[in-house]
Amino acid sequence: MSILSDCHMHSHHSGDSEAPMKDMIEQSIALNFKTICFTEHMDMDFVESPGVTKETFLLDVNSYRKELMELKDFYSSKIKVIFGVEVGLQPHIVKENSTFVKENNFDFVIGSSHLCNKKDPYLASFFENRSDEEGYREYFESEYDNILVNDCFDVYGHLDYVVRYGASKDTNYSYNKYSDIFDMILKALIERQKGIEVNTSGLAKGLRSFHPSIDVLKRYKELGGEILTVGSDAHKPEAIGYAFDKTCELIKECGFNYITVFEKQTPSFVKI
Repeated sequence: MSILSDCHMHSHHSGDSEAPMKDMIEQSIALNFKTICFTEHMDMDFVESPGVTKETFLLDVNSYRKELMELKDFYSSKIKVIFGVEVGLQPHIVKENSTFVKENNFDFVIGSSHLCNKKDPYLASFFENRSDEEGYREYFESEYDNILVNDCFDVYGHLDYVVRYGASKDTNYSYNKYSDIFDMILKALIERQKGIEVNTSGLAKGLRSFHPSIDVLKRYKELGGEILTVGSDAHKPEAIGYAFDKTCELIKECGFNYITVFEKQTPSFVKI
């Protein structure tokens, strides 16, 4: 079998996408997907920078829900469309994120770190006057801090997202270099019955692997991790399902025979 569910994608309801939801759904149908999940951005208290305000990644959830439910019904005979969200986790807005998730009854919640200690790794200033390794370690440690205080999410998104933006990207990056903090992260997620995602946008952006790296994924399995979703993180139709064939093979090599799909924040396991 293959991967027939893309559980991470964005439309014009996210601040960094202009894609019509209808186009995303029709492309998914053309690719023979059985299930897709929109996970529009909700990043409260985002860092301002040129072209980005604190409101850029605030989600108009009523508008989003209305359009999704209309399209979900319209395309119901061809594909299952799931109502999800990608929440930007930060320790100082735990209550706000928790309230937001509880009030809106999402099927699936990705918790992601787009910011690290109120700094944006996307900006060159994040790495100013320090090494990639120092920046990466701070980012991973901040993820661990988020896991300890946040309970609103189902899986943690693109665990090593930060390596996209270092000067050396993932050239000198490996699980072994950060095994201490990664083991803390993975054990904490497993203890809390939270999963991780395989996010193929790492490959799309020229990295050697998806997010997280293959060695991190193998370690997750070794530690007893079972909850694993797969998403392209597509922000436009042509990115949907990117490298899923290759990803399916690699996931199996890591020891996984199932991936996870969520509805009503409850996981179901699908054989691959």
